[in-house]
Amino acid sequence: MPLEILTIPCLSDNYAFLAHDAASGETALIDAPEAAPILAALADTGWRLTQVLLTHHHWDHVEGLAEILAAHPAKVTGAAADAHRLPPLGAQVSEGDCVQIGAETGQVIDVSGHTVGHIAYFFPDTPAVFTADSLMALGCGRVFEGTMAQMWASLSKLAALPPETVVYSGHEYTQANGRFAATIDPDNPALQQRIRAIAAAREAGRPTVPSTLELELATNPFLRAADARIQANLGMTGADAADVFAEIRARKDRF
Repeated sequence: MPLEILTIPCLSDNYAFLAHDAASGETALIDAPEAAPILAALADTGWRLTQVLLTHHHWDHVEGLAEILAAHPAKVTGAAADAHRLPPLGAQVSEGDCVQIGAETGQVIDVSGHTVGHIAYFFPDTPAVFTADSLMALGCGRVFEGTMAQMWASLSKLAALPPETVVYSGHEYTQANGRFAATIDPDNPALQQRIRAIAAAREAGRPTVPSTLELELATNPFLRAADARIQANLGMTGADAADVFAEIRARKDRF
């Protein structure tokens, strides 16, 4: 059976996720931005926390971990490349390694760019991918530590996953991302439809995360750097997609 996944709003605009395997009773927490809402979710569901999967070291993804572990001791997994600045890890993983939640095996993907050592977790049977600040709903994370080419390579890995994959990203930035996307891809009807749906969701107080990879491929400009229409809008027709991505990311940084 697929994992049952609960989206937990944290801080002002972060998300954490609980992934639960009903058969075994195992539950994984993906990132720990803030303890109180995560502890409340565990209490409400009655789920037993058995492990924590960290994506990267930024404070707004690990700040609540110590308090959570004090109440629910659990194994903590994170990137070997990031271990020197993550909280203490029970397991260190790299691209190609696997993690297990009950009967479901997840794959570790190196998605460096936002940070060096950022990882995503892909569970093909559910199917779900936890991307944190790499691929985001209608966007991608700022390139703080890696290079633009590195970030494009990371996004390309995620874009190659099955389109039905559900994308669990780390922040509620979607409405602002939509405003920017419309400046890059103004004639995309799927994007315009999504922008309207996002506005309705936020007006109703609903999260816009998760999304599907199929929707991101149709509307997220950071995945569409090879699209001829976007390249024409940028005056970069025929340019290498990595260079087009770099231009889109630079424009977003100034937006």
